[in-house]
Amino acid sequence: MVEGGNVDDRYDKAFPVSWEQFHRDARALTWRLAEYGPFHAVVAITRGGLVPAAIVARELGLRVIDTICVASYDYGAQGDLQVLKEVKQDLSAEGGKGVLIIDDLVDTGKTAKAVRDLLPNAHFATIYAKPSGCPLVDTFVTEVSQDTWIYLPWDMTLQFAPPIRDGAKV
Repeated sequence: MVEGGNVDDRYDKAFPVSWEQFHRDARALTWRLAEYGPFHAVVAITRGGLVPAAIVARELGLRVIDTICVASYDYGAQGDLQVLKEVKQDLSAEGGKGVLIIDDLVDTGKTAKAVRDLLPNAHFATIYAKPSGCPLVDTFVTEVSQDTWIYLPWDMTLQFAPPIRDGAKV
């Protein structure tokens, strides 16, 4: 569990993101990234970075996609960070120069710092950013408050949502 209890105790606000919104935001990220290239490869931080990396790679015409596999989150719980898989050696040459790192969001910055340490010269981009993590990324689309839990489309199902006046989280 997170410090202080479950996810609902740590986060005061909810930010649900639909598939359509996520796709629009990933394309908006690509528009911003176009001015920073050229890039020769994309590195997705798994798992959250897989979907936006595929969209960005398509839009930028990049065919070389690798992953860096980092474990630090389960729903509502952030544990010790573990790098489970690093990128291919040729992509880490020159500190990742010409490489684009993609993740869905930067929260506390713990994962971003670990990846940034491995690829210090890469361009780091996320769709969503929270204040604690913002300084660690080069480009992002939307900033949300630190006390907001972002519900990404792959973590949700369609169901009834009670009105805010009835106690639903904002």
